[in-house]
Amino acid sequence: MQPELSDAELLALESDLFCTECDRPELCEGDDDRTSKRSTESCCTGQETVEDICSGNKQSSNQLNVSEQKSEVRPEGSGSKRRKQDERIPLERFGRKYLNVTDLSRQAWCEQQVVYGLELPHIEQLREEVPVVKAGSCLHLARGERVRELPVFGELEGIFLVGVVDELCYNSKGELELRELKTRGQRTYPSVAQRKSHQLQVNIYKLLFEAMIKGQLNKDTITHHLCLRTEQPFSSEILLHAQKVGFTISTFGDLLDLMLLNLRYAEIPNIDAMKIEYCYQADASLIGTKEVNFEEEWVKSELKHYYSFWRGQREAKGVDIEEAWKCRSCDFADICEWRQSKAEEATQKNQANRSK
Repeated sequence: MQPELSDAELLALESDLFCTECDRPELCEGDDDRTSKRSTESCCTGQETVEDICSGNKQSSNQLNVSEQKSEVRPEGSGSKRRKQDERIPLERFGRKYLNVTDLSRQAWCEQQVVYGLELPHIEQLREEVPVVKAGSCLHLARGERVRELPVFGELEGIFLVGVVDELCYNSKGELELRELKTRGQRTYPSVAQRKSHQLQVNIYKLLFEAMIKGQLNKDTITHHLCLRTEQPFSSEILLHAQKVGFTISTFGDLLDLMLLNLRYAEIPNIDAMKIEYCYQADASLIGTKEVNFEEEWVKSELKHYYSFWRGQREAKGVDIEEAWKCRSCDFADICEWRQSKAEEATQKNQANRSK
């Protein structure tokens, strides 16, 4: 898949409150850099090119070629055989105390690809060396002038989720609006399959954000899922900083209590509108904006489906034969057992039809 990720992912945003790893970027069909979230006025009408923004951060001539590297990598033994021997559910097998929202949006693209990304992280790391990925990163980092990169987290349907909202702002109607920016290597809208994953992502952000401001997120939920030590005292430097900004805290638990109280009583409104902005990577020009409707029942149904994999209730699924075009740009196409099994099924079906 071509690269696509958010600004928060580009900045490798980590919160000491809950993160041990941040949302990892996904390479999506048709995109040459990662997704982010930003204001249309601040970036998409700007005159600076990516080359201007990225001065001093150009690639060397001997840039690593991911396509050559990935063909040399092979997992040891059968992946499905290894998974069957490990009786732990995927959450435990991959050491996940929580899921990132982008884990779920990647599943909407191809669940089998998510598994390979976790089993073969060295291939995932090669993506970051692709020139277009770094160029896209510079573009995202150049956008600003809005309140952005807001961490959202909480329990949905029994699993703890963590994400980062690109941008929250008030629109011309006075509504609180969530904006997500996706950058494209082509001056076109993404495929329907990609837009579905984008819509799922922002819908989950809305659910998490509104649960936080309504007081539905509590201290016990956070500490239980993330195994945090609430009695851990802060260092003298943190205590001094807290005093300067008017906080009276001594432990991590005190900070959690203060954060949850502020969220609950700050009278923050619900999110009224959600938009996804698509920008062309080469010159930061706006391709267009898509409004997203909130569909709570659909989101919960999708969560139930994707969670069933993480809970070990079913095996990972690859793409259906109708979406086999996704495999053309996948880092794991050469070693994908799902792809091989589907090809064998198609061959057997064709042979059976000929024999009739």
